Amino acid sequence: MSNAIELHQEKERELIHILKDSLYPGAADDSVRMVIGYCRAASLDVMKKPVHIVPMWDSKAKMMRDVVMPGIALYRIEASRTGEYIGKSEPEFGPLITMELGGVRVRFPEWCRMTVRRLVHGRECEFTAKEYWLENYATAKKDTDAPNAMWKKRAFGQLAKCAEAQALRMAFPEQTGGTNTDDEMEGTVLGPVVDVTPEARSIPSPPAQRELTEEERHERYVTLYTSKANACTNTECCDGLWKAWDVNIDKAREMGKPIPSKTVDAVRNIISERTEAFREEAYTNAPVDEVPA
Repeated sequence: MSNAIELHQEKERELIHILKDSLYPGAADDSVRMVIGYCRAASLDVMKKPVHIVPMWDSKAKMMRDVVMPGIALYRIEASRTGEYIGKSEPEFGPLITMELGGVRVRFPEWCRMTVRRLVHGRECEFTAKEYWLENYATAKKDTDAPNAMWKKRAFGQLAKCAEAQALRMAFPEQTGGTNTDDEMEGTVLGPVVDVTPEARSIPSPPAQRELTEEERHERYVTLYTSKANACTNTECCDGLWKAWDVNIDKAREMGKPIPSKTVDAVRNIISERTEAFREEAYTNAPVDEVPA
């Protein structure tokens, strides 16, 4: 029995070594063990890298910790295994927006829309998802609005994966469940975190978070857009804020939680005042014969 255990442990160490040298370079041994445990529980081939290790900020422990998340490849694999997945559309992107986020000038598509097709009782059905860049991008650090290197460099590609993941969840809920992909969760903050190692005996449910009051929502939006407006250095940046605010308004309405008119007007006034300040500055500084109309 002891020889069998030792052999198993030796194979485990060898597998961890292989994964760290190939698919998960730089990962800690415990994080790779979580990957192995996840794949075994779900009957997945770990060498196909169906899941990713995502560092996330644990607000309770006040530290970064690794969390295992499915990748978009796993969603595609699970959908394909059903025999009912019949393809997807090309990603459709919204207009380009230029904004300053955390002192970094960024250009990105406002939104991306994708459609996944599935056979349901022999009939072709379409499931369309529309995702917004501002609501999905990952920040470089927990205390900045600046996007990380990947979301800045691949603004279109990253958003397209998020839209595809959402469409696959809509089309194949029994395969994807309530999970999110690594691209969607990167850069987010964890609340109370449960132990997801293979040795964990039980997984307690995190406490439900209290819904914000209307006044708290108002203060949060006002504070956020005051900060963003103050960070703007030109009218083009303010134009981006107008579009971003319109996106927030539409998204909140779609979710059944419309933003109160008091808050809508307050944020619009913030952006308008900042825009007007730039126009007055341009008017004041312009030569007499080039005063803008």
